[in-house]
Amino acid sequence: MAINFDSALGIHQYALQARVQRAEILANNLANADTPGFKARDIDFQAIMKRAQSNASGFDMNTTNSGHMTEGGGAPGSSTDDDLLYRTPHQPSVDGNTVDAQQEQSRFMRNAMDYQASFQFLSSKFSGISKALTGQ
Repeated sequence: MAINFDSALGIHQYALQARVQRAEILANNLANADTPGFKARDIDFQAIMKRAQSNASGFDMNTTNSGHMTEGGGAPGSSTDDDLLYRTPHQPSVDGNTVDAQQEQSRFMRNAMDYQASFQFLSSKFSGISKALTGQ
C-alpha cells in the first residue's frame, strides 16, 4: 500500500509554497520602499489556495494536448502573473511610490507567523506518518 502525500498532507504543502512566494514579494516591496515610482504588489493568496484545493480534489480539467491552455497555470500552490496584483495605496507618496513600509512590515510578519504555523502542522503530520510506519 503506497502513501499518497497529497491526501495525507492536504493543501498545507501548497500553502507553505505560497507563503514563501508571498514573503519574497513583500520583501521586494520593502526593499523598494524608497524607489520613486515603485508600485507595491501582493499575491491573491485565496485564489492560489482555491486553485490548489481544486487540483488536489482531482476534479480539475486535464489537458490532452500541449497546446491547451491551463486555468491559472503553474503548479498547485504556486502563484502566477494573474495572482500578482498591485496594492491600492492608502496614501501614495509624491514620487509615485505606493509602498507603506509599516504596512509591509506588518504583512511580512503576519506571513512569517502563518508560514511557521503551516510548517509546524506539516512537521506534526510527518511525525505521525513516521510513527505509523515504524509501528509506534
